[in-house]
Amino acid sequence: MAEAPVQLVWFKRDLRCHDHLPLAEACALGPVLPLYVIEPSLWQQPDSAQRHWDFIAESLEALADALAELGLPLCVLEGEAVEVLEWVTAALGPCSLRSHQETGNAWSFERDRTVAEWCRRRGVPWHQARQQGVIRGLGHRRGWATQWEALMAEPLAVPRPARPPSGWQELPSLPRARWRAKRLGVGREPCPGRQAGGRPAGLDVWHAFLAGRGVRFHRDIGSPDRARRAGSRLSPHLAWGTLSLREVVQGLRRARGERRDDPEWSRALAALESRLHWHCHFIQKLESAPDLEHRTLHPALRGLRETPAPERLVAWCEGRTGVPLVDACMVSLRDTGWLNFRMRAMLVSFATFGLGLPWRDPALHLARLFVDYEPGIHYPQVQMQAGLTGTNALRVYNPLKQAEERDPEGHFVARWLPALAGLPPTWRHRPWALPVAERTVLGFHPGRDYPLPVHDFESEARRWKREFHAARRAPEARAASEALLERLASRRPARRAGAPAASPQLSLFSDSDKETP
Repeated sequence: MAEAPVQLVWFKRDLRCHDHLPLAEACALGPVLPLYVIEPSLWQQPDSAQRHWDFIAESLEALADALAELGLPLCVLEGEAVEVLEWVTAALGPCSLRSHQETGNAWSFERDRTVAEWCRRRGVPWHQARQQGVIRGLGHRRGWATQWEALMAEPLAVPRPARPPSGWQELPSLPRARWRAKRLGVGREPCPGRQAGGRPAGLDVWHAFLAGRGVRFHRDIGSPDRARRAGSRLSPHLAWGTLSLREVVQGLRRARGERRDDPEWSRALAALESRLHWHCHFIQKLESAPDLEHRTLHPALRGLRETPAPERLVAWCEGRTGVPLVDACMVSLRDTGWLNFRMRAMLVSFATFGLGLPWRDPALHLARLFVDYEPGIHYPQVQMQAGLTGTNALRVYNPLKQAEERDPEGHFVARWLPALAGLPPTWRHRPWALPVAERTVLGFHPGRDYPLPVHDFESEARRWKREFHAARRAPEARAASEALLERLASRRPARRAGAPAASPQLSLFSDSDKETP
C-alpha cells in the first residue's frame, strides 16, 4: 500500500500548536512536517524590523518544544517560499500543503498568489483554514458579525501525536542557535523593554490579567502609564499567533460568566471583549480593500496633505518635536515596542493633522516600532486616525489636552524624558511656557535643554480639519462614503440566548475613557 502523502504544515503568523486546525488535520492524515520559512524578501520590506524577528524567534523555540511533545520536529528553512517548497517536495515526494489564511501586507498577498500558482502547476493541494473572522472575497458586511460569533464558538482544534516523514533530516533546517542569531528587518533599533515571545509567555500574560491585573482595564486603558499594567498585553501574541483569538474569546466569556456578580470585573471584561470584537473587523477591511496599505482609502481625500515635510517627519520619528507627550510616547515606543491605543491614535493624529505629514511614512515608522504589528489592524487604524476613511468622525487629538487628562502629573513624561523630570508638574507638558524667573531657579532653558516645538501644531490641525470637512461635504464624496460603508462597515449580530450583552463592536473607548478631541 502506498504511503500517505506528506502533510506539510506551513506556519506563518500562527506560532502555536493549540487550536491550530491545519496541524490538527495533518496529524490525523499521515506523516507531518511542520515548516517555517525565513523569507529574505519579506525581511527587506519597509515595515519589517529586528524586534519582530526577535519575538518570532522566541516563539519558534516554544513552538519547537510543543511540537516535540507531539513527536514532530520544526523544520526552519531559509529561502523564498516557492524555492523552499521545491526543495521539500523533491526530497520527500508527494505532499499536501496546509496553512492558515493570512491577511498580511501586499508582499505576503503576492507571495501567497505565487505559492498558489506553484501548487497548481505541481499538483500540490493547498488547504487554507481560517484562524480569524476574516472572509475571503467578501463583497459586503451583511451577516459578517454573525459568522464571527459562529467561528469564535467552534471547538478548539487540538492536534494529536504524529510522526515525521522519513528523510526530512536531509533538508537544510537551521538549528536554534542559527535562527536566534539572525539579523533581519529594515528597522534595527534595539528594543530592550520588549515583551517576550512564545506561547508560554502569552499564557502567563493572559493568566495574570485574569488573576487580578486586569480588574482596572476599563479605567486605566487610556493612561499611557497605567495601561502597561491594566491592559491585556495580548496584542503581540495575537498578532503572531502564539495564542488564538478563539481561545482568548472563549476564556474571556467563561471569566465573564464566573464574575458576573462583580461589577468592577464585569465592566473590565466587557471593555476587553469590545476590543476583541473589532480585532477582526479591521483585518477584514484590509482583506476587502488591500490597496489601503499604499493608497488613501476615500477617493475624495486623495491628493490632500501629500506634500512631504522631511524635517518634521524626522523630528516626529526621533521624539524631538518639542511636544512632551508626543516625544515621550515615541521614546517609550522605541524602548518597549508597545503603546496603549489612545496614545497610538494621538501619535498618528499629531503627525498628520498637527504636522501636516502624508500618512504613509508615519505608518511605516510605527509598523517597524510596534512589536504587535498586525497589517490588517495597523493600516485601517492609521487611515482612520489620519481622517482618511471619510466615513468616521474626525478625531483630532490635541496632545496638550490629552496630557492634562491622561498624564496630569507628568509622571509618564518625566519617566521617558529625563530632561523634564526636574520641572514642576505644571510645566512638564508645556516647558516652552516656563516663566523666565523659574528657568534660572530650575536651571532649565527651553530650546537648549529640551527642543522648542518644531511647528505650530494647533493652527496646523485647525487648517486640516477645515479642509477635510469641506472635502467630505462634496456630493461625490458622500456617494463614495456610502459605497465604502456598504462594503466595509460591520453589522452587529443578534444577541445569543443566555449570553452576556455584547459591547458595541466599534466602541474603542469605554465609558470612563471617552474621546476628547
